[in-house]
Amino acid sequence: MIVGKAVIFSAPSGSGKSTIVKHLLNKRRDLEFSISATTRARRPDEVGGKDYHFLTKKDFLGKVDNGSFLEYEEVYPGIYYGTLQSELDQIWKAGNHVIFDLDVKGGIKLNEILKIRALAIFIKVGDLSTLKNRLIARGTENLDQITLRLAKASEETAFESKFDVSIINNDLDKALQKAEEVINQFLKEDI
Repeated sequence: MIVGKAVIFSAPSGSGKSTIVKHLLNKRRDLEFSISATTRARRPDEVGGKDYHFLTKKDFLGKVDNGSFLEYEEVYPGIYYGTLQSELDQIWKAGNHVIFDLDVKGGIKLNEILKIRALAIFIKVGDLSTLKNRLIARGTENLDQITLRLAKASEETAFESKFDVSIINNDLDKALQKAEEVINQFLKEDI
């Protein structure tokens, strides 16, 4: 198997990590997105097998039991997210580097597992009010879900020091430029 590198993006919900990941995928042909599995409900604009592998809780936990996940987390009560080993194997076998868009704890776990093959990047915004405004503008969650995500963001920010690099996303163009610089440097280094 040809083994490449892994770039892990993690952030509190609404920080812009998915926007940054999509930008990088458009910039580099050697990056391929690892599709995470989740038990959460599909949003109207999401496509199964493209945005996520949407699984029932029973199916997800069955895959946990048979060792299909490289890492997984119960991110919110009863809502699981995880990285399937098959995703990583398929991308590396194709000769590409893998890029992840993960929750904070999943990003930390994956970075510990992949070690020098991985670069873990934490995306943050200046404050919780900015994050709240972004979540409201996104229009994908109700007020209770936004409150839950903001509480989770406070908790997740405490883990920033566990990442290799932090990028502030208060100005999207600057954040995209910084992400490109960091990724380009990491991918050209020998491991």
